Amino acid sequence: MKKFLTSLAVMLGVSVAALAQGYKVQGVVVDELGPVIGATVLEAGTSNGTSTGLDGEYVLTVKNANATVEFSCIGYANQTFKASEVPAVVRLSEDTNFLDEVVVIGYGSVRKTDMTGSVVSIKTDDVNRGAVTSPEQMLMGKVAGLLVTPASGQPGTGASIRIRGAASLNASNDPLIVIDGVPVTSDGGAGMGNPLASVNPNDIESYSVLKDASATAIYGSRASNGVIIITTKKGSGSGLKVNYSGSTSVKQNYQFFNVMNGKEFTDYITEHYPGSVSLLGYNGVNYDTNWQKEIYRTALQTDHNVSVYGGGKVPFRISGGYSLDQATQKVGDNQRLTLDTSLSPKFFDNHLSVNVNVKGIYNKTNWGANAIGSAIDFDPTKPLYFPEGSKIGDADASGVIWNWYGATGDPNTMAGVNPLSSLYEYTDINDTYRSIGNVQLDYKLFAVEGLRLNVNAGYDVARTAGYHHNTIGSRNAKASSPDVATQYANRNRNLLFEAYAAYDKEIGESHFDAMAGFSSQSNFVSYEHTDYLNKEPRWQKEDIYVDTITDKKQYVLKSFFGRANYSLKGKYMFTFTLREDGSSRFSPKNRWGLFPSAAFAWNLKNESFLKANDRISQLKFRLGWGRTGQQDLGGEYYPYLARYTFGTNPYMEYDMGDARYSTLGPQAYNPNLKWETTETWNAGLDFALDGERVTGSVEAYYRNTFDLLNRVSAPLGTNFSNYVLANVGNIVNKGIELNLNYNIIETRDMHWSIGGNATFQDIKITKLLQAGDESIYSVHTGASMGSNEGYSSVYKTGYAPFTYYMYKQLYLDGEPVYNGVIDTNDDGKINESDRYLTGKSPNPWLFYGLNTHFSYKNWDFSVNGHGSLGNYAINKVRKGYSTSFWTLDQTAKGNIRNFNKDYLYPDWTTNMETVQEYSDLWIENASFFKIDDINLGYTFNLDSKIAKTIRVAGSIQNVATFTKYSGLDPELTSGDGVDNNMFPRPRLYTIRLNINF
Repeated sequence: MKKFLTSLAVMLGVSVAALAQGYKVQGVVVDELGPVIGATVLEAGTSNGTSTGLDGEYVLTVKNANATVEFSCIGYANQTFKASEVPAVVRLSEDTNFLDEVVVIGYGSVRKTDMTGSVVSIKTDDVNRGAVTSPEQMLMGKVAGLLVTPASGQPGTGASIRIRGAASLNASNDPLIVIDGVPVTSDGGAGMGNPLASVNPNDIESYSVLKDASATAIYGSRASNGVIIITTKKGSGSGLKVNYSGSTSVKQNYQFFNVMNGKEFTDYITEHYPGSVSLLGYNGVNYDTNWQKEIYRTALQTDHNVSVYGGGKVPFRISGGYSLDQATQKVGDNQRLTLDTSLSPKFFDNHLSVNVNVKGIYNKTNWGANAIGSAIDFDPTKPLYFPEGSKIGDADASGVIWNWYGATGDPNTMAGVNPLSSLYEYTDINDTYRSIGNVQLDYKLFAVEGLRLNVNAGYDVARTAGYHHNTIGSRNAKASSPDVATQYANRNRNLLFEAYAAYDKEIGESHFDAMAGFSSQSNFVSYEHTDYLNKEPRWQKEDIYVDTITDKKQYVLKSFFGRANYSLKGKYMFTFTLREDGSSRFSPKNRWGLFPSAAFAWNLKNESFLKANDRISQLKFRLGWGRTGQQDLGGEYYPYLARYTFGTNPYMEYDMGDARYSTLGPQAYNPNLKWETTETWNAGLDFALDGERVTGSVEAYYRNTFDLLNRVSAPLGTNFSNYVLANVGNIVNKGIELNLNYNIIETRDMHWSIGGNATFQDIKITKLLQAGDESIYSVHTGASMGSNEGYSSVYKTGYAPFTYYMYKQLYLDGEPVYNGVIDTNDDGKINESDRYLTGKSPNPWLFYGLNTHFSYKNWDFSVNGHGSLGNYAINKVRKGYSTSFWTLDQTAKGNIRNFNKDYLYPDWTTNMETVQEYSDLWIENASFFKIDDINLGYTFNLDSKIAKTIRVAGSIQNVATFTKYSGLDPELTSGDGVDNNMFPRPRLYTIRLNINF
């Protein structure tokens, strides 16, 4: 008995000690190839965990033998064991759910592994950037083949978005934007910079970028430039959830034009133009005014959003947002209010799915005036305002903004304008109200398994109202002849109805699905324009007459479309699509366009020779072909139709007693217009290695756009204009796209990934007018260049659009000679025939994006950047301030102007002649790399009754630019590559807060 009790006591003691010390679990984690490094081993429901070492080994002490232990690693399926049952060797297998991620495409969705087209999907949760006020900022530098040129620093302006380059000369080059199934119009109002501005970035769940014809042809019309599909967030989960996200940014200009200050300008004029010294200063006082400092400010940008959402029987989400974006100029801002509502209930045992989306946007933009040019060249020796006791003619001018006036008090219209006059004496404000919404019903038939019917009714309506005028009595108003104030209103109504049937069937090792449908979209636009004109020498608000012109336009698209997919053994996948579009922009004989596509994908991973290779997680080859159309001609709604329009000039009117009648004028037209068509070939290879630790793709594409919609010269007497729209010419875009992402570290506490993409592109015009035509065409008129036309950029067969057409500069001892250009044809004369095609254009041969993301426990850090190579720009700012002809010319006109001292050639003192103005001296390499943003954040996991998580973050945007370009910014918003006083992009310092309640 004593022996038994002693043994029992020992056993109990050991058990108690074991209980106090916990239960030890140890072993090794492997996959088919060997040890898995960095796998997470975690006691479920706790933060107690560890990671596997270099040999896959781990040791973890859990609470007791009944604890649950989880094994996880990116790219692998999770495994769970009871602690006492954990095997010595845990084998992880590939996570097929990760590979089967669903991607939204046109009229449906598809598993990532089954895609045959070139589609890139981006989840907004994966985007960590600074203050994002417009959706395109999330895409910048993120997708190979997608070039996003950010908007200028002026609030309200839109970015330029190009997918695989520009394919049109005069038709739109913008991609089609589809928001929750509604293709939105670009005519949403003057206050909306682009269609993407019509959705709050905080409401976006994901983007799908469709690049090749096999992916875009289902949209047929307008899909030649690619498609961006936006899916907004919906209600989910259980219970009621509330989220707040907000940011506040300080904006500063960090670069300025290096013009002369007051003393430098005085010294220069005194030395070079002693006869003009009397024009310096005012009343014997030489001031030292920094005009750039006077027009700029430290601006504020703030954005706040609240969303309420939940699941249950009727999943819903309601969100509201407000943003304010001030200009760094002292006048100008953009304010936006958004409201987004979505409902997504299901009925009849989940056979009927209903999606209701309604978005409302109010946008108010105070455009202000661009005072940058006047701040550069206005005389720095002048005061801001006329000092006490000053006169303008016989009137007291004390405190009035200083400007060049004559002795009679009339402004000198040949002189530059005080930047403060540009800012404070001009008003340009508009308000835009826009709503986008739809109701979509998807019904799975009980009687026929796999068959469903889908109906989608949507709308996009907008109204913009605004006015602009000069302040009465201002220098600007006095100088205008006559003074004009303008009110305007633009209205847009875009209605959509679509219906299709889809069938999905599994037959043995084959999978087949097909769909066919009909679409109708009608767009109505009206413009109202009212001018208030003076009857007296100066406009008075109480003494006006009103002239209202209303222009109403409409176009309609009707379409039939279908798609069929077939997959055999998960290895071989085929896709066929066909869409026929009818556009009211073309005559009945050319109204309909047929746009087919076909694609094939070979999933090599599922072949026997690769199926057992666990180093290769995915390997798929894709090949596609297709045709897409283009009919978007901007404001040209009836280009094929003979028509008359009312004149818009109030002076081209006839006074018939008490009424005034505008004139009617015939418009140019071409009854033979037809669809512009783009034919695309695409080949791609998608791969993933080591359980998705390394992912990437390589693609090659060839796009031939023919029957270009272009403005061409009309022979005299054949039409009602010198130029008319016609189908002429071809453009070929070809390129290679590379994308690579690598998860360097993936553990429970630490993650580090890097990613990048690059696009090599070549764009050339292969035909204009007719084969063998060697003419050089103006990008402004579409006509063959004449000897007196001085355009910098031209169209020419064999060259990229907007290739620079210049004179070759002459140099002496390394310095440019003024008006010295080379006689390239050796005929002893300098004329138009000596200009040459430089081969340089704004189109880069390479553009790329880089990003890295690092997180450790609750900290996260990211950096994003993008750049380009091979693009050039004409530095028109440098050209305009490179000679002192301003002073020589303007002195005789009673005023003088400042210079940029970096560019001034002192011996260039005569008026710049045409040959010098169009010298290749002004072409500069505009290649660059930009660090777009640096972000640092911390997440507090509270899990309290009030707040679940709080994330605080800070960022710097527009951090640095590395370039040889001498201007302020090499990334130009103008498509022709001419830098002309672009509104500078500021640097932003941002604090962000996100709370999940």
